[in-house]
Amino acid sequence: MRFGNSTEHTRAMHRDILIYGANGYTAELVIERAVAAGATPVLAGRTEAKLRPLAERFGLALRVFPVDDPKVVAKNLAGIAVVLNCAGPFVRTAGGMAAGCIRAGAHYLDITGEIDVFEALAALDTAAAAAGVMLMPGAGFDVVPSDCLAAHLKRRLPDATRLTLAFQAVWSPSHGTATTMVENLHRGSRIRANGRIIAAPAGLARRDIDFGRGPTPAMCIAWGDVATAYHSTGIPDIAVYMAAPLPLRWMSRIASGLPGVMGSSAVQKLLQRIVDAG
Repeated sequence: MRFGNSTEHTRAMHRDILIYGANGYTAELVIERAVAAGATPVLAGRTEAKLRPLAERFGLALRVFPVDDPKVVAKNLAGIAVVLNCAGPFVRTAGGMAAGCIRAGAHYLDITGEIDVFEALAALDTAAAAAGVMLMPGAGFDVVPSDCLAAHLKRRLPDATRLTLAFQAVWSPSHGTATTMVENLHRGSRIRANGRIIAAPAGLARRDIDFGRGPTPAMCIAWGDVATAYHSTGIPDIAVYMAAPLPLRWMSRIASGLPGVMGSSAVQKLLQRIVDAG
């Protein structure tokens, strides 16, 4: 599809947007903003019962399909120019959706912050380029501000070889983000060292960081910037920290010491029930 400046082309572009995982918290915010801007995106997901009320509320079309098979995805993307995937954890949905987009010739965006997703989609670069398709994971809040800050830092300090990012959250995570955290807790933290992504050594697990109100305990986390900031800056050594309350730090320690237990089906189901309960 060619994008022009005319109103007709703009309306056509609006009709050709598909939002997958439309019933999620962040997706609903996107839909509200899109509709307010005059867009009429197609809403999509895996469960019609969850999508139907949303589609009726906004007067939008819907499509129901899974993302396990790229062929099925491609078939359901007929007439779609741009896909925004909001269905997390993205390690479950991004691969199939991105592969389907390449088959269908539709551009792909998502709002992930997951290292493995960034790396997996980067590996599809050759196939996407050959199909004339753009793959842009991480278009949400997670890595955009920090990546911009890292790129700015690199311009100011072009000889930098080590990057440490840290943040302090002032909000509760969405259901999808909390689910991703639970599923990855037993896998521990990761950093980038000499250009390679590795498990974070125990000595890097915790440090005190001043976020403006004095030293605050923070823990090393497997945040998306470990993947993305390397591509943005070329800096080979990257670590990300998050201010963490005591219960989260203790849970992280337990997960590091007993990864098999924390990753077991029984514990994962228990933690997921806690997340589902809000």
